[in-house]
Amino acid sequence: MPESSSTSLATDPAGEVAEPAAAPEILLELVDDKGATIGTAEKLWAHQQPGHLHRAFSVFLFDQQGRLLLQRRALSKYHSPGVWSNTCCGHPYPGEPPFVAAARRTGEELGAAPSLLGAAGTVRYDLPDEASGLIEREWNHLFVGLLTDELRPDPEEVEDTRFVTARELKEMQQERPFSVWFNTVFEAALPGIREIAGPSW
Repeated sequence: MPESSSTSLATDPAGEVAEPAAAPEILLELVDDKGATIGTAEKLWAHQQPGHLHRAFSVFLFDQQGRLLLQRRALSKYHSPGVWSNTCCGHPYPGEPPFVAAARRTGEELGAAPSLLGAAGTVRYDLPDEASGLIEREWNHLFVGLLTDELRPDPEEVEDTRFVTARELKEMQQERPFSVWFNTVFEAALPGIREIAGPSW
């Protein structure tokens, strides 16, 4: 589900412009320190200080040459707009298996289906984002796979994409802003990444 949604102004019978309809509430799955579900919470509220531990996922997809697909997040996103990050990341709906959510969001954001998508462990972190004042307190399920489909990114979600080698990634990180969670999820996923993309990573 996109983070940002457009609103339309309705007109009542008298011709007056009504207030825009409120955006639908997006719920996340709250978890305890062992990753067990304990409830739900509204998305923005869960990311506001001091934060609330919730379930998330991160996807790393590679092409046939072993290059990692990065995305630059859309400028319209309320959280970490315009920064580079891994192929896809997000939150399962309450009760939705993380694998299903990862495949779904990859299709929604990039217009492409991953292949050979496999689990690569989990990582828990508490990472404040100084730019937005929000915090990422997440129990993150990691997935690694291949991408053979043509990309058709949704401009409301993705500003830009790029396939990079390990060396090119290091160069980009010195020159461009990345999401606060990128290094943490990347390091945690490295064993799975090397299985599918080779030892150069």
